Amino acid sequence: MSATTDMAGGGRVDRAAADLASPSAETRRAAVETLAGAVESGGFRAEASTGWVNLHCHTFFSYNPSGWTPSQFAWLALRRGLRAAGIVDFDVLDGVDEFLDATRCLGLRAAAGMECRVFIPEFASREINSPGEPGVSYHMGIGFASSSVPAPLTPFLARLREISSGRNRTMVGKVNGHLAPAVLDYDSDVLPLTPKGNATERHICLAYARKAHHVFGSPAALETFWSEKLRCNAAELDLPEGPALQNRIRAITMKAGGVGYMKPDAGSFPTLAETNRFILDAGAIPLATWLDGTSAGEEAADELLDLHVAGGAGGVNIIPDRNYKPGVRDRKLENLLAIVEKARARDLFLVAGTEMNSPGNKFVDDFATAELKPLLPEFVRGANIVHGHTMMARALGMGYVSGWAKSAFRNRAEKNNFYETVGLVVEPARTDAFSEVDPSFSPGQVLDRVLCAVNCCRRI
Repeated sequence: MSATTDMAGGGRVDRAAADLASPSAETRRAAVETLAGAVESGGFRAEASTGWVNLHCHTFFSYNPSGWTPSQFAWLALRRGLRAAGIVDFDVLDGVDEFLDATRCLGLRAAAGMECRVFIPEFASREINSPGEPGVSYHMGIGFASSSVPAPLTPFLARLREISSGRNRTMVGKVNGHLAPAVLDYDSDVLPLTPKGNATERHICLAYARKAHHVFGSPAALETFWSEKLRCNAAELDLPEGPALQNRIRAITMKAGGVGYMKPDAGSFPTLAETNRFILDAGAIPLATWLDGTSAGEEAADELLDLHVAGGAGGVNIIPDRNYKPGVRDRKLENLLAIVEKARARDLFLVAGTEMNSPGNKFVDDFATAELKPLLPEFVRGANIVHGHTMMARALGMGYVSGWAKSAFRNRAEKNNFYETVGLVVEPARTDAFSEVDPSFSPGQVLDRVLCAVNCCRRI
């Protein structure tokens, strides 16, 4: 354990850290409070701050290969010295409250988001960032202040669940025919792998690996089965349920060309416009998502970004690790640098993260590399903006896309500067910093009151 604890409190901290993995939300909440107390009392000292950020981590509410709960990720981010952390789950907001409460308690800057797939009619003939699927794009909203949304928005979330469940059930039906006798019952074999029924393809792959292990008792029989079904030497696939096997199951049976693959069309996912309406009405910020710039859609980056801006996007999400190799100056790195410049020209802030929804994903990007070090200030700025927005949205309903913000700022540049300042000066637990702020105030008046509250407390 690289972070340190005192001799008396070490066992208590370790027990509380283990409880963060509990299926009980109440147990996890109590564990966070115990850990926060240890930090405050000096019984636990995290690693020195790196100043690095990861605002894109999936939790067990969608899929995390380590099964991390929102509270676990919050604690690990604090231990590792991150400046800011964020969760992004597929199709659900189930982890938002837990994560924001945990990070406030632990004193970690944070943001919570949601990711889904959308259809973009203007790019119907061009692949964007969902390989082999023209018109389909991964899309994000960030800065949700709560797991709950206004009642008129709940049908959209229900629709996302229905789309996902329907596709999964149909896919399992198709794959079962290919992998018999290792067949799944979706309700009894897949859904129990999830805390709230939001299964993904990766859950299904794990379920198939476990079912085959159950059906074929001997290692030799299991190896023969997978070698035949997956058209490879299964001895190299870390049987019975390692990540290499699961990735191979997904690639051969569920992706393009596989027996379970279902090619999406215009009706398979909500449109970009519908999704942005939901994100904005929920008080969060739409984000364009960038893969690596090599698809036909992302080669038209200016057109794509302008379309996102017109739809209300405030920033761009990037997974840096996909976009470069240390020491290599190649097309992907050039594309990364280009999209950063295009975002900057449009006053779109940047969000960086590693996903952590697949074995082997990094805990945090290596911002010490020559390629990423110059970009770190942009990603830190984005983290500060989203943290500032989240704090004001939770405390006052005066977030980045609020009615107050629409009337208070002339452009995104002014808005970004304001929320960046709030995110810089207001620590996560300092909700009292907004106690004397009123929605009738101008941005300057808000900052005067916030800075006064923070500085007065520091003097005391």
